[in-house]
Amino acid sequence: MTGVRITAWLEERIDLWPLRHFIQKKAIPVHRHTVWYYFGGMTLFLFGIQVATGILLTLYYRPSGEEAYESVQFIMTDVQFGWLVRSIHSWSANLMVLTMMMHLFSVYLTQAYRKPRELTWVTGMLLFGIVLCFGFSGYLLPWNVLSYFATKVGTEIAGQFPLVGQVLMRLLRGGDEVTGATVSRFYGFHIAILPATITVILGLHLFLVQKQGMSIPPAVERAHRGQPLKTMPFVPNFLLRDLFGWFVALGLLAALASLFPWELGQKADPFAPAPAGIRPEWYFVFMFQSLKYIPAKIGPFEGEVLGVLGFSLGGLFLLLVPFLDKRSASGEPSPLFRWIGIGIIAYIVIFTVFGYVAPAMK
Repeated sequence: MTGVRITAWLEERIDLWPLRHFIQKKAIPVHRHTVWYYFGGMTLFLFGIQVATGILLTLYYRPSGEEAYESVQFIMTDVQFGWLVRSIHSWSANLMVLTMMMHLFSVYLTQAYRKPRELTWVTGMLLFGIVLCFGFSGYLLPWNVLSYFATKVGTEIAGQFPLVGQVLMRLLRGGDEVTGATVSRFYGFHIAILPATITVILGLHLFLVQKQGMSIPPAVERAHRGQPLKTMPFVPNFLLRDLFGWFVALGLLAALASLFPWELGQKADPFAPAPAGIRPEWYFVFMFQSLKYIPAKIGPFEGEVLGVLGFSLGGLFLLLVPFLDKRSASGEPSPLFRWIGIGIIAYIVIFTVFGYVAPAMK
């Protein structure tokens, strides 16, 4: 009854009919690829976990070279359940990147980027880039040995961009070297600039998804040509399935954080040599490993510069794929772009595995 009274109170002040109409009419297509629809909501749920735990961590974290490590140590040892909050924050960040990659490539392979959803794809790609920036900026904040040297390598790679590389590296570091100023700068990116940016783009992305509805893969459309496709109501059928997945994710997060608490490691020492086998977070390893295999010089060009350019062009290709894949836009099979997508996934998986099993080459 309380809910009814609240709804009636709101109805007297706000016209809720468009919202009620939208919820009543919203339906989800049911076909053999429906399972991929859940990964977008799962990513959003993990993002919510990131926001909640991140806010709690900011209450104690101190963003400076002198206090960053000690403040994280204080969170893990003296703050009640601080170790659990930090572990959930770290594990959920990794799971969010994983589910986002699965969401991205499922959208790619089902060609959900095709007309009229080009902007939905573009905003999704921008969100993916921002999430990677979240991971990169957050990795340094504990100011331990691994995060220090991984950030040093990562910013050096950013410095390889032609023309703007050195400016970009100084902008990221807040100077010529990775120092306490870099921690402060990354913290500013992590809790202010990136959240503000992602709020705007995420809002636009969700609006476009709701406006256009769920995409149906071209192969499913062709198979059901002339016949109505089975659907399920978003409320309550699909929403309950979403909630079930979120509870499973929450249980998995609690288990991972309890059984495998995120280690703090040793405090960063800029004067110490880099430890053997240093590598970035797993979602950057395929790029890191690829750069190791590229010769130092290819003709008159620096190998790393060409490698960075190659990855940049790859990202640009993915961003623009709705405008390049003309066959999908007209509802025709597009095997070339499907195989390109499969090749990209295979490349990421293979070089990530190499990054963990191959001996250090540098």
